Amino acid sequence: MEKANQRKARQHNLRLVLKTIYDQGEISRADIARATGLTRATVSDVVSELIGQGLVAERGIGPSAGGKPPILLGVVDDARQIVGIDLAESEFRGAVVNLRGEIRHRLAVPVQDRDGEAALNLVYELVDRLLEAATSPLLGIGIGTPGLMDADRGIVLNAVNLDWHNLPLRELLGRRYHLPIYIANDSQAAAMAESTFGSGQGLRNLVLIKVGRGVGAGIVLDRKLYYGDGFGAGEIGHVRVVEEGGELCRCGRRGCLETVVSVRALVRQAGAENFEALIRACRQGDPQAEAVLHRAARYLGMTIAHLAGALNVRQIVLGGEVARLGRPFAEMITAEARERVLASLSEQTAVQVSELGEEIVILGAAALLMKYELGLP
Repeated sequence: MEKANQRKARQHNLRLVLKTIYDQGEISRADIARATGLTRATVSDVVSELIGQGLVAERGIGPSAGGKPPILLGVVDDARQIVGIDLAESEFRGAVVNLRGEIRHRLAVPVQDRDGEAALNLVYELVDRLLEAATSPLLGIGIGTPGLMDADRGIVLNAVNLDWHNLPLRELLGRRYHLPIYIANDSQAAAMAESTFGSGQGLRNLVLIKVGRGVGAGIVLDRKLYYGDGFGAGEIGHVRVVEEGGELCRCGRRGCLETVVSVRALVRQAGAENFEALIRACRQGDPQAEAVLHRAARYLGMTIAHLAGALNVRQIVLGGEVARLGRPFAEMITAEARERVLASLSEQTAVQVSELGEEIVILGAAALLMKYELGLP
C-alpha cells in the first residue's frame, strides 16, 4: 500500500510539474517550486525525469533577480505525437498532432456510403497510414465518432450512418495497435478541442454546439466532459422542436432540431446546390437564403435558451461547418436565445464562433489523450 501511494504521489508530481511548464511556456525550477508548492529537491528530481523522457528540455538562461541566472525549462512540443481521427462527416479525416495542437500531417479518405465492417476497415486504413507518418513516439489514438458512445468502455452504442451498434471500437483498436485509445462522440470531442486549444482555454465550463451533417452539443463542466448518466448528454439534434408539420428525421421521428438546422437541411431548404452556394447566397443578400438562416437561428436560439437555463454556462460556442457562416449568424442565434431566457441569464449568454475550423474534432480527439495520459493542459 505504501509503495502504491508513493507511485501515486510520484505520478501526481510529474503531471503537476509538466502542466506548470506547459502552461507557462518557459519557467525556471525555482518558479515551478513556488507555483506548485513542491520542494526544490522534489522539483529538481521530477524535472530530471521529464527531461529523461524527452518531454521537457532546458531552453536557455532567464533574467537574473540578483543571483545566478536561472535555467528556463520548456515542454518539447513534438516529444509525443497523437493520431486524431474524425469519423463524423462524409469523409473520414485524420491527422498527426503534436502537444500544442499543431498538425504535422493530415489525411482524408472518402466514405462513399461504406458502413458496418467496411467502414471499420476504412478506419484501420486511415490509422495505418497516419501511424506511418508520425515522426515522434506516439502518445495514442483519439477518435471522435458520430452517434451515442459509452465513453467509459469505448463502445459505439449506436451510429446510424455507419451502421455501428454496440461496436467495441476501443477494444478492436487497442488489440490491433497496442496504444492507448480514447473515443468520444464528435460533439464532445469538439468541446474538448475548444476547451484545450480554442476560446475556452482557462474556462471551467462551456458548451459547444456542433452543426454539420448532424447536430450535437459537447458539454464541459468543471473542465471535464459531461457525458450524462446514459452517455447521452448533448444529444440535442434529435429533440423535437417543430410541433406541427415537421419533416421526417433519420431517427424516425418528425420535427427534430437536425431537420431544420443541419447543413443538409439548410441546403435543401434554401434550394442551394451545396453549402458553398448557400454561403455565397447569404453574402449576396439572397432573401430565401436569409430566411432559411433566420429560421435556423430561431430554433438554435430556442435550444441554447434551454441549455442556458438548465446549466447557466456563459460560454456557448458554435462549431462544425455552420461556423463558416460567421459572426452574423452567431448574433442572430444570440438574439433569439436572449428573448427566451431569464433576463439575468440572457445578459451573460452570447454565442461565439469557433476558430478551430474543420479540424476541431481531430484536435479534440488529440486533447483526450493529452488530458488523460499526461494531465495536459
